Amino acid sequence: MPELPEVETVRIGLASLLEGGTFRRVTTRRADLRFPFPERFAERLAGARVLRLERRAKYLIAHLSTDEALVMHLGMTGRFHIQAPGEAKPHLIGDYEYSTGAAPKHEHAVFEMQGGGRITYADPRRFGYMLLVPEAELAAHAMMRALGVEPLSAELTPAYLASRAAGRRSDLKAFLMDQRIVAGLGNIYVCEALFRAGLKPGRPASVLATPTGKPTAHATRLVAAIKAVLEAAIAAGGSTLRDYRQADGQAGAFQETFCVYGREGEPCVRPGCRGIVRRNTQAGRSSFFCPVCQR
Repeated sequence: MPELPEVETVRIGLASLLEGGTFRRVTTRRADLRFPFPERFAERLAGARVLRLERRAKYLIAHLSTDEALVMHLGMTGRFHIQAPGEAKPHLIGDYEYSTGAAPKHEHAVFEMQGGGRITYADPRRFGYMLLVPEAELAAHAMMRALGVEPLSAELTPAYLASRAAGRRSDLKAFLMDQRIVAGLGNIYVCEALFRAGLKPGRPASVLATPTGKPTAHATRLVAAIKAVLEAAIAAGGSTLRDYRQADGQAGAFQETFCVYGREGEPCVRPGCRGIVRRNTQAGRSSFFCPVCQR
């Protein structure tokens, strides 16, 4: 499943065509994705202008002039092809895990923009979904209300992590992947952030807080590591897991700089460390770490 940097890369690619644009016509080619399309989906979007396109956790949210929000989740294999006015053919801006080309049977929604431009949503496994939510109800919507802070926002601080981690028995990996605490973090970037912070995935989350609930040095290092690894991944256009691509069709490059993820059995990249990267399983997901310099 795409993680936060990949979703942000898609948002950047879509924004140039969507933000400030108006839907001329919307076509759905089936009744549902993971969930049914909203009632009168195409009719409600036709003529609506996109005021801004943002990302919340792993959701894309288009805020509309109709006082509704188009909420989109890519699932495992959702991706967009965009064709800007004057372009001869569309290009891909999101392809995760499975490469199926542009087979029409997988193209489930088409958004045509006034003044030209076309966006096609394809999803071979149909785990993605789209919702139309009144703006006034968006924050309280079931998909949004329990989300934690954005990891790249000013809200993610050592003090915040310490306040949520105090007394917790769960391990750091599970703590960071809890979307109610930090929104949008996934397996790859949690492994990479914990390596940068020098913390083992299996350590108890309570190491981030002192007995009085103040942030420890671990919390300070971890916040800096989370922000740094996400910013670097976004700058690199995300990570290519088989076929992820950026807005210009180029493969994301961050996977070329992974320190631990997918590197089981390889030497640790930290200067002076002689450790060998290990992999274990936590809650059904692979964790990669250096047993020597991560403590």
